[in-house]
Amino acid sequence: MKVHRPRSPRFRRLVVAGAALTALAVVAACGGGSKTDSSSGSATTGSADAVDAALKAGGEITYWSWTPSAEAQVKAFMAQYPNVKVNYVNAGTGNDHYTKLQNAIKAGSGAPDVAQIEYQALPQFALPGSLADLNQYGFSQYESAYTASTWAAVHAGSGLYGLPQDSGPMALFYNKEVFDKYGIAVPKTWDEYVAAGKKLHAANPKAYITNDSGDAGFTTSMIWQAGGQPFKTDGKNISINLADDGSKKWTGTWNNLVEGGLVSQIPGWTDEWFKALGDGTIATLPTGAWMPGVMESSVKAGAGKWRVAPMPTYDGQPATAENGGSTESVLKQSKNPALAAAFVRWLNHDEGVKPFLASGGFPATTKDLKDPAFVDKASAYFGGQKINQVLTGAADNVVKGWSYLPYELYANSIYGDTVGKAYQSKSDLNAGLKSWQDALVTYGNQQGFQVNG
Repeated sequence: MKVHRPRSPRFRRLVVAGAALTALAVVAACGGGSKTDSSSGSATTGSADAVDAALKAGGEITYWSWTPSAEAQVKAFMAQYPNVKVNYVNAGTGNDHYTKLQNAIKAGSGAPDVAQIEYQALPQFALPGSLADLNQYGFSQYESAYTASTWAAVHAGSGLYGLPQDSGPMALFYNKEVFDKYGIAVPKTWDEYVAAGKKLHAANPKAYITNDSGDAGFTTSMIWQAGGQPFKTDGKNISINLADDGSKKWTGTWNNLVEGGLVSQIPGWTDEWFKALGDGTIATLPTGAWMPGVMESSVKAGAGKWRVAPMPTYDGQPATAENGGSTESVLKQSKNPALAAAFVRWLNHDEGVKPFLASGGFPATTKDLKDPAFVDKASAYFGGQKINQVLTGAADNVVKGWSYLPYELYANSIYGDTVGKAYQSKSDLNAGLKSWQDALVTYGNQQGFQVNG
């Protein structure tokens, strides 16, 4: 299945140059310009009929993706449309993928017709005009087919730059065996979660309620769940407020865990982390709905021990956020954008969704989220629990109004040097967020944005 992993320290260092290049392009795009891609000469005008006509005529396109379902999807597509050849390329994940994509865009040639792009990264490619606006092909008609949060995530301004592939509504994954051993009830509020963390660590100083050594994606998702809207963009004007009510609400809870030494600082996605999930050292994970496949494949020692519950909230009322997820976008550099758009439609709206689900992906399509065969499927790994009942419920409770920075990849790259220091010293996260905000304001203004914060 596709995994949206936290960025490594190596990624944080290497992505800065590419992010700066993209940010400069974003500013140029925000200032206006032609609707024609000068690198390829292809215009952005099109029509709904053009997509069907291109599919009938056939041709050749190139597709960059890292999702494990990509090969099966491409094979199924070409079996259904033998007059279309799709060249599948796995250009890498994270930094490798985005650096190669940005270099091809800068060079004016070599970019794929279709590329997978994470929701958080989409504005950095959409706003400079590197992606085709799919509104021209009538794709706005598919809005009702997707969850509200993922549909919002494929937009930048008024443009539609993909169809959602998956979603990552957050839920609480917890080790029932550990909870039962120490008499801990499944927390429904964050206050109860902190209390559970204190009780667990007091009973077993080697056990922790969760791990968190500082991760930008987790932080922004948690602020999102708390109702925060720290990033707002209107053209070249950006406001950043990492001390808004939602941010304060989250730090007010999480500081108790970080400053109290109640969270493990084992880094995520390491061998030590997988081991800790299996042996009870880490008792919960507040994370995205894509996590079950990861645990089944990489935490075999946890089989039968883990369960899934709704995310704790601040007032006991259902609320969650997205954590991870991506789309497929048509590059403006494409010589056959209508055919590329047809492929995107097939991938994420038509038959292509089936092989994606078969590979363990968590859908963004409302039809699949309501399908009894998906919702009521029992999971042997999770003790026979019908976990998708919880996860699909989470998809309905994502807090609205969230948006990312137009240089989110850069923001994530410097997180460890700002907020990360608060984790290392087990000190006030508000100070770390302030340091992060100051750096983001400075950087944005250097890139030509008008940033207030």
